[in-house]
Amino acid sequence: MQGLKYYVLSYWSSQTQQTKHFQIMKLFQNTSDFEYPWDQVSAANWNKYPNEVSTHVIAVDVLRRELQDDGNRLVTERLITVRQGVPRWIMLMVGGDNTSYVREVSTVNLLKKELVLKSCNLTMRNILTVFETVRYSPHPDFPQEKTLFEQSARITAGGSLSFGRICSKMEEWSVDRFCENAKKGKIGFESVLKEFHERYVNDLSSSIVSKVNETVEDVKLTAGSLFKETEKKCSILSDYYDLFMDAIRDETHGHSSSS
Repeated sequence: MQGLKYYVLSYWSSQTQQTKHFQIMKLFQNTSDFEYPWDQVSAANWNKYPNEVSTHVIAVDVLRRELQDDGNRLVTERLITVRQGVPRWIMLMVGGDNTSYVREVSTVNLLKKELVLKSCNLTMRNILTVFETVRYSPHPDFPQEKTLFEQSARITAGGSLSFGRICSKMEEWSVDRFCENAKKGKIGFESVLKEFHERYVNDLSSSIVSKVNETVEDVKLTAGSLFKETEKKCSILSDYYDLFMDAIRDETHGHSSSS
C-alpha cells in the first residue's frame, strides 16, 4: 500500500556508573508514484529547490560533483539549510536558532536507472538523529511513463533519563514535522516536475548527464541568492564528516544484509 507509515522499532535503556540513558527509534516508509518518466524526474531533482511549497528549505549548496564509471554515475554532495518554526521550549533547551543543516549525498546511476539520495541532520545530533534514504526508479509496471518513489527514514531520540520526558516530546515534534515536510515535498516536487516537463520535454533526447550539469548551473544562476555562507557551512561539515560517513556506511551495510 502506498503512503507514509511509521512505527516504533525499539526502546532500550542502559546504565553506567554515572547515569542512565534511553533511546527510542522510529522507522518510516513512504512509497508513491510520479506521473513522469525516470529521465525527467532524475533531471528535475536538481531544480527541486526552491519551490513555493517547501519554503522551509532556504539554501542548497553544491559542495562536490563528479562523474564516475565512464560517465555512468554522477555523485553529488550538497548542504541543505532549513529554517522553520521551532517550539520555544526546544530553543531554550538546545540554544541556537531555528536554522538547521542537513548533509546529502546523491548518486545518479544511468546503467541501473536509479537515483538514490542519502541524508542526515547535522544539527541537534546530541539528542536527535534523522537518517533518510530516497530512491527514484522506473515504475515496475509502467517503466516508460512513471517513476517509483521510495522513502525511508530512521528517527532516533535519546539522552539522559533525567531529560527523558523532554527528549520524548522533541521526538514527537520531529515525527510530526517529518510527516508534514514529506507531504510538502511531494506536492512541491510535483509542481517542479510539471514546469520542468513543459520547459524541457523537447530537449530530453540529450544525455541525462548533460542535462544534470545544465540544470545544476541553472540553479546556481537563477537561485544565486540562496547559495551563501558556504565557507561557514563547510566548517560545520568538517565537524560532522566522520559521523556522517559512518551513518552512510551503516545504512549501506544494513540494506545489503536485508536484501
